[in-house]
Amino acid sequence: MTDGIRHSARGRIVAWLALLVALTVAVLVVVVGRVVIARADTQLDLELSHEGDKLRGFAARGVDPATGQPLASATELLDAFLRENLPEDDETFFSVVDGRAVSRSAQQPLARVDLDPAVVSVAADASEPVLGDASSTAGPVRYAVFPVRVDGSPPTTGALVAVEFAGPSRAEAWGLVRVLCLVGVGALGLAGVGSWFVAGRVLAPIQVVRRAASRIGETDLDRRVEVTGDDEVSRLAETFNHMLDRLQRAFEGQRRFLDDASHELRTPLTVVRGHLELMDEDPVEREQTRLLVLDELDRMTRLVDDLVLLARSDRPDFVTLGEVPLADLVIEVLAKAQALAPRHWVIDALDEGIVDADAQRLTQALLQLAANAVEHTREADTIAFGARTDGSGVASVWVRDTGTGVTPAERERIFHRAVRAGGPRPAGSREGLGLGLAIVSSIAEAHGGRVRLDSAVGVGSRFTIEIPARRQEVS
Repeated sequence: MTDGIRHSARGRIVAWLALLVALTVAVLVVVVGRVVIARADTQLDLELSHEGDKLRGFAARGVDPATGQPLASATELLDAFLRENLPEDDETFFSVVDGRAVSRSAQQPLARVDLDPAVVSVAADASEPVLGDASSTAGPVRYAVFPVRVDGSPPTTGALVAVEFAGPSRAEAWGLVRVLCLVGVGALGLAGVGSWFVAGRVLAPIQVVRRAASRIGETDLDRRVEVTGDDEVSRLAETFNHMLDRLQRAFEGQRRFLDDASHELRTPLTVVRGHLELMDEDPVEREQTRLLVLDELDRMTRLVDDLVLLARSDRPDFVTLGEVPLADLVIEVLAKAQALAPRHWVIDALDEGIVDADAQRLTQALLQLAANAVEHTREADTIAFGARTDGSGVASVWVRDTGTGVTPAERERIFHRAVRAGGPRPAGSREGLGLGLAIVSSIAEAHGGRVRLDSAVGVGSRFTIEIPARRQEVS
């Protein structure tokens, strides 16, 4: 069915182009045909006018070239002119005197127009030059009547009728029109064939997009359409690739969410189920079981909240950028973090710069780092906050502690989901859910930045969030 749609689109493109070419050719043929025929008729009028000029010149001389004698009457003038001026093959001349055709050119004309009473009547009544059209056995004719007057005793009048047979010139014009029609049909055929191939090339990237879309499934989102050129179809392919990128991130986030949920929730559910199955009627044991179940449920609630937060971290609206003063951010986070545990809370450095960031997300990330620092420090240890910007357009905010530190083998993996640091912990600290640092990393990446860890075992750790100081679009 998709091939049928593609072919139908290709056929529609060809049909519209063919229609456009056909209309263009038709208009061209009509316009050119009218112009050619009009020029042919104009040429006939020029020929007739030329014959009139020759008649006036001949009459002005007033002498018969054959005898050298003056022309005494209109009949003599017209007869002498017809003897001296021979018409071409598509012309004929004749004279009208006293209301009738008297003489004509020596050559046999294509048709005897001098026998047409209507033309003779027009010539007999003409007192000034007249142009007219008539029909004959040789087709349409264009004629001109040139009245003459010879002063004598008495004065005499007559008329010369010059006839141009329009058939040959119009046939030549129509021949040109037919040639134009044949050329137009050939151009239409070439345009059809050319547009068929051009439409195929134009639609080829769309066909590639269609094939790629048909092969894409939830487990195969790595395919991309090759983009060549810089036209609308290429931009369509780019948009399609961007859509695939978003889909791939969405499916990967969904898979990670399901994997994390199944991995992290299985243990507390098993604990709750086991204790409920073994619970007896002893009030003390029932109370202990109830407290344990509530604790596990609280842990499951935190797990679900963290997993949902991580799943949302790939969405474009995960962060809302605004102007964030770094100094105010550090001071506010310090005030909130002091309630986590009794530690030596300090500020390493403050920066008066303003960055484009999501203040709530940065606060969440710094508090998560502070909570993580609390779990790896003792009461006498120091936890410090700081912020600065550098000349390269990067803003840094950090949390530093003097706790147990992180081993080199764990420095990369602790940012992965459901991975907990395996180093020594101070007595009384609780094991985390393994999602906190993954959340911090996701917040940094959503800002177009990253998290850097500097740590030494037994000395402490420093987690630094580096983000662009200027506003930018984060995909």
